Amino acid sequence: MVSPKHLSGEPDEVDELVGAWQRERSDLDLTPVEVFSRLSRLSRRLDLARREAFAEHGIETWEFDVLAALRRAGRPYQLSPGALIRETLVTSGTMTNRIDRLQQRGYVVRSPAPKDRRGVLVGLTDRGRRVVDGAFEGLIDRERALLAVLSPARAEQLAELLKALMAPLAPRSQ
Repeated sequence: MVSPKHLSGEPDEVDELVGAWQRERSDLDLTPVEVFSRLSRLSRRLDLARREAFAEHGIETWEFDVLAALRRAGRPYQLSPGALIRETLVTSGTMTNRIDRLQQRGYVVRSPAPKDRRGVLVGLTDRGRRVVDGAFEGLIDRERALLAVLSPARAEQLAELLKALMAPLAPRSQ
């Protein structure tokens, strides 16, 4: 078990939770509770930070996800609906609805795919690019604030540790 006098020097709410469990179940290694309870609490705070950053730019999380996928695609900021589905992990029906709503807001346009007359490409408009860029900058500012308690070296170390933790959970290439 990690010492309660870890980086911050003061016990936190997870230390209290673990202490209570340790008192009741001293037979168990509670390291997973220490790690994942903190990750869970951090995840909730990150979700709130995301929602705040996006709300400042008048969009919701799902809108950011689609717009960001298009922005990351690079010029000309276009993807097929199928590629957007793979990027955002939603169903075809959900994606159709999302594209419709984003198009109504003037953030995306549909155009025929140049190499497949039956295909469609979804493209980011200038307005959509400005919104997603602003929301992303707001998100980065909030995430940077969450990491401010760590030195750059510790933040890099944390990123590597989380990457190692995620590796066995990553989808396998086929």
